[in-house]
Amino acid sequence: MDTRLQIIEISTPLFQQKGYKGVGVTEIIKACNISKGSFYHHFPNGKEELLITCLKSIDETITTHMIDIFKQYPTTQEATQAMIDILVNDFEQAGRVVVSTFTSLVSEIGSLSEPVRIACSDLYMKMQKIYCTKLEADGFSKETANSIALMMIASIEGAIMLCLTQKSSDPLKVISCELLKVLKK
Repeated sequence: MDTRLQIIEISTPLFQQKGYKGVGVTEIIKACNISKGSFYHHFPNGKEELLITCLKSIDETITTHMIDIFKQYPTTQEATQAMIDILVNDFEQAGRVVVSTFTSLVSEIGSLSEPVRIACSDLYMKMQKIYCTKLEADGFSKETANSIALMMIASIEGAIMLCLTQKSSDPLKVISCELLKVLKK
């Protein structure tokens, strides 16, 4: 495997689990079994450059995953239920939600750089667009679809954070029920 790709694939879950500040370059180097020189050869600007690269990788994974789910179901309500069921299952199986979120990284956003903030913002905007497109197909006006999409992102991401802090999938299950009520209206 390409060393750069290996670093990204190993570092992404480390960042997701521990956050940006919780993972040091030394830990990344050990986990990847590479030298410090090799790390800086591939990421000359250091850990922040790696984080932005990982965020772009997460971005592609999350949006592709969401698009696939939303294509499988005729309504936003059904697609959202399926997506949250996957999140609940992931949490109950692994004790965390890794593939579908970058919440742990965003929680540190105030102390990170502008390029990192922009990478996170871009992903949230893509997620909102996926929700909006499906909501508009369900007959919601563009304005209402945008509002509901924003509420969905905030609810699901917040529920993921609560799952992690409570060590329970209950927050996602509650959000699932409440979002379905909103989507029925």
